[in-house]
Amino acid sequence: MIKKLMSYIGEYKRDTLLSPISVTFEVILEVLLPMLMAKVIDNGVEAGNMNYVVKMGLLMLVVAMLSLAAGTLSGVFAARASMGFGKNLRKAMYDNIQDFSFQNIDHFSTAGLVTRMTTDVTNVQNAYQMLIRMFVRAPIMMISALVMCVSISPKISLIFLIALVFLGGVMAFIVSHAFPIFDKMFKGYDKLNASVQENLTGIRTVKAYVRESHEIDKFNVTSKRILQLSKSAEKRIILQMPCMFAMIFICIIYFSYTGAQMIVVQDLTTGSLMSLITYSVQILSCLMMAFMV
Repeated sequence: MIKKLMSYIGEYKRDTLLSPISVTFEVILEVLLPMLMAKVIDNGVEAGNMNYVVKMGLLMLVVAMLSLAAGTLSGVFAARASMGFGKNLRKAMYDNIQDFSFQNIDHFSTAGLVTRMTTDVTNVQNAYQMLIRMFVRAPIMMISALVMCVSISPKISLIFLIALVFLGGVMAFIVSHAFPIFDKMFKGYDKLNASVQENLTGIRTVKAYVRESHEIDKFNVTSKRILQLSKSAEKRIILQMPCMFAMIFICIIYFSYTGAQMIVVQDLTTGSLMSLITYSVQILSCLMMAFMV
């Protein structure tokens, strides 16, 4: 199925390739910023060397601007590729429907086909955009930040092993419980579209038999069912936010306590401690990005 879907990228292969390339440059530049900040603190602020602070500050500004430019280009390329992919997929589906046999026409409801060409294609299109941008960014950022953390202090970096295992388990639990609900929700959209289609195509009949209230009630029942399923799924998904922030705060507290002790015995510098805290936020945020995809 994936191979079949990828065939509809078509003329947007260039944008599909340029988006992850731009993301890679963005990540590399973003990972450099905490390291430069550490140098500013250790060699500039603590040493009282303001010329060094100004020099490195300008360098950080240039790096940040280049990272912003790369991120912007990545967003443009990803949006263009995903929109084109959605267009090609929607056209292929429409062309395929025109060649349906009478058996297929009887098998698939009109409302179901409308849902597949609108809601479903939009969801696949959005997932594709996140795939070529966020799903590329997340592992590169996580690996790069982990390497930087280990190079600064292997001892302190062990906390990430616990954090990754814990958050991985939380995300696996959420996904396994939320997916079946989303499946029911999308089937509910089929029923909702069927209700609307039947009502609009047969509006004269509905009015002739004074069935407006019945049709409104039928629509409301289906709509409320989708609302309940959506809320049920979201209640599970939002669990990842408090778990994520809790782990970030735990890492910061651990870094602050352990790092302060290491600074006292001169096994760690103040700038390195600050960069470790920044890298911890980057690493855990990448997990959230991967989860969203």
